Amino acid sequence: MKKPDMEDYLQEGIYGSRQTKPGERKQYLGTLRERVLIALTKGQVMQEKGQEELVDLMKSYQDANLLLNGDVSYRFLSPYMDLAEKHNIHHSTVSNQETHSEFGAVLTLDYAIEKEHIRIEEQKEVGESSEQNGWTDFFKSLFKPSK
Repeated sequence: MKKPDMEDYLQEGIYGSRQTKPGERKQYLGTLRERVLIALTKGQVMQEKGQEELVDLMKSYQDANLLLNGDVSYRFLSPYMDLAEKHNIHHSTVSNQETHSEFGAVLTLDYAIEKEHIRIEEQKEVGESSEQNGWTDFFKSLFKPSK
């Protein structure tokens, strides 16, 4: 590894220190994917989905940190802040005007765990399947077999 020279010091002074995987850090509210326990989208945070899974992980990992997206209204974030305080989990709100993340809340650790599934899958709404059945029933009524 080479010694830092004057150009390196100037670049760091102008642009800040270098980061590994800056795109990944922007997406996961300042942390790396390999450190994430669970990531909730903004929609899930607003609908208060995934709180049970979040609480289970908070109980299992007392050294976790909860990162909350500053783009989401405080009224949606406050239940998650209350959960973090209840389980003695450090929480912070991340506001970055330059980037916009799809995630509203990320529970993370200071070390890598490489958890495979970090998202909570959205359940399909019942209306979609009944709508498909509605079209099927409609076409069946049009083409009734003659006796």
